[in-house]
Amino acid sequence: MAVTFLQPPGLVHSPAFSHVAVVPPGATTIYLGGQNGVDETGAVVSPDAGAQAARALDNAEVALAAAGASLDDVVQWFVTLDVGADLGAAYGAIAPRLAREGAPPLVSASRAAGLGVRGALIEISAIAALTA
Repeated sequence: MAVTFLQPPGLVHSPAFSHVAVVPPGATTIYLGGQNGVDETGAVVSPDAGAQAARALDNAEVALAAAGASLDDVVQWFVTLDVGADLGAAYGAIAPRLAREGAPPLVSASRAAGLGVRGALIEISAIAALTA
């Protein structure tokens, strides 16, 4: 069985996100910790929010692959942006890679006064599910 994504009547319909996801019994759940726009040494890749967002998503993809998953297996994304980050640049860099035809994942976004990595403008975490 596959994960079912729902956009119930009475809630805003968006091609960018769903409101509810139902993970079937027996699925393997994968929790992705916060990924920043840093290289393999931990250095922030750029002061630009778009560049950091792209690298954070690259890092998420590498981490998911280590667990046997891909971006397409993500049920919910959590995106946290520093209050000073350019929202348009950050989402512009990642939105095309998060999009899914017909059944987009859940997305939660927030702004924070600062992130755990000095100079980081974005942190991306996720929950993924692998179904048989």
